[in-house]
Amino acid sequence: MANLKIYVDRNSQPCRAILLFCKLNGIEFEEVTISLSKGEQRSPDYEAINPMKQLPTIVHGDFKLFESHAILIYLATAFPGVADHWYPADPKKKAKVHSALDWHHSNLRRGSVGMIFNKLLAPLFGLPKNLEAAAEGEKTLVSSLSVIDTFWLQGEGKFLLGNDQPSIADLALSSEVIQLQMMDDDDYARIVSPFKKVHQWIENVKDATQPHFDDVFAVIFETIPHMKKARQASSAPPVS
Repeated sequence: MANLKIYVDRNSQPCRAILLFCKLNGIEFEEVTISLSKGEQRSPDYEAINPMKQLPTIVHGDFKLFESHAILIYLATAFPGVADHWYPADPKKKAKVHSALDWHHSNLRRGSVGMIFNKLLAPLFGLPKNLEAAAEGEKTLVSSLSVIDTFWLQGEGKFLLGNDQPSIADLALSSEVIQLQMMDDDDYARIVSPFKKVHQWIENVKDATQPHFDDVFAVIFETIPHMKKARQASSAPPVS
């Protein structure tokens, strides 16, 4: 049995980034599924592992850690054989990765979660939609996608920070952007489609992380069509 346990729900953006990193770097782990939609993250057993009652969490021996960016950094430094491009040893390059990760939490993730949860996912958790909060989230999201397109994707590099190879920041941010595909098609075309460099970057991340990308993201790509179909059915006018 692996000494590393990862508590995840593959429908979660940060969880997918952690799983993908481990698979890409040959890190052995035991995957423990905690269903967010069933509220399993609020169980007493899980709360004993992560008092914040959020995902992902890792347990490595007697060491427990939550927050996805902290986990990525830990995994990149605690396990041998991880290529330098994921989390560079050079302090300046490392600081740049940190700056992208910090920006992610206060911008892209805030906008993505603000819009997606309040407009689409809240009913799944027994909560009402909050369209005002969703509209604010959309503003932050559009601004964030523009910043990725014009700033974080620099020069001729295929990945964030103008790099020729992906870093842990690419995994964290790309998983967030891919989640946007659960939007209604009209919203996606309006909000996401204009950012061509972002689309190419996502394709670059996919190509660089195969075949593990398809494995880790299979659940969300299977879930998205069902969610869209369910929303269409619920919004259809009643048949008289």
